[in-house]
This record gives sequence, C-alpha cells and structure tokens, in this order.
Amino acid sequence: MRQAGCTLVLTALVLGLTLAPAFAERDLVPTLDRSFDVCPDRPAEPLWMQEIPLRQAYQRVLVQDIYRAQNLERVVEIGNCDCATRFPSWDAAEAVFRERHASDERWEMLQASDAYNRRANAARPEAQTICDVAGNW
Repeated sequence: MRQAGCTLVLTALVLGLTLAPAFAERDLVPTLDRSFDVCPDRPAEPLWMQEIPLRQAYQRVLVQDIYRAQNLERVVEIGNCDCATRFPSWDAAEAVFRERHASDERWEMLQASDAYNRRANAARPEAQTICDVAGNW
C-alpha cells in the first residue's frame, strides 16, 4: 500500500513537471511586430526585402549581412555608437547590393554573405566595447 502511494505521488510529480512547459508555451503569443531594447526607433528593412519570395531569401540575407558589416565597421571607424550610427537607413547597404551583387548567381551571393559576415565578426568585439559604453549593445 505504501509503495503504491509513493508510485502515485511520483507519477503525479513527473506528469506535472512534463506538462508545465506545455501550459507555459500555450500562453506565448507570437507576433510579427519587432520591438528592440536597444535603439527601438531603428529603420525598418525596405519593403522589397520584407516581401521577397522565399526562394530568393538569400538576397535579403545578403543585404542584411552587408548592413551589419557596414554598421559595425562604421562604429569602430568613428568610435561612436549612437543609434543613428549603429542603425542608419538601409540605403547604403541596398546600394552596395544593387551595384555589386544584384546580378550575381545564388552561389555568388552566398559567398558574398559569408565574406560580409567575416567582416562583421572581425569588427564586432571592438564595436561591442564602444557600444557597451554608449549603452547601445
């Protein structure tokens, strides 16, 4: 009898622990609205990037990678991490994409994305130090 009571309590405990995350997940409501803790007024991506077909998403990723590399390098170059420097308009990144990559094949865009990511990752530690001081990281 005592063993049956312990088994029942143990079973209830296990079920309670495994079902609890499911209840918590049900309370989460996904949203497409983007909100940021740092520089909340940053410019939105250009509309064409937001509406790009899934099969061409690599183009959007490339522009995002160009944008990130440019901005982190700019922070390091000028030693300033105000919101306008860290998150400027998308115009410069779009211009680089259109001038250098718009006619590239998919594989060339993927290689370019890799190169821009390497540039951004190289600038990131110094940019983070500058941005930490400004409270914008």
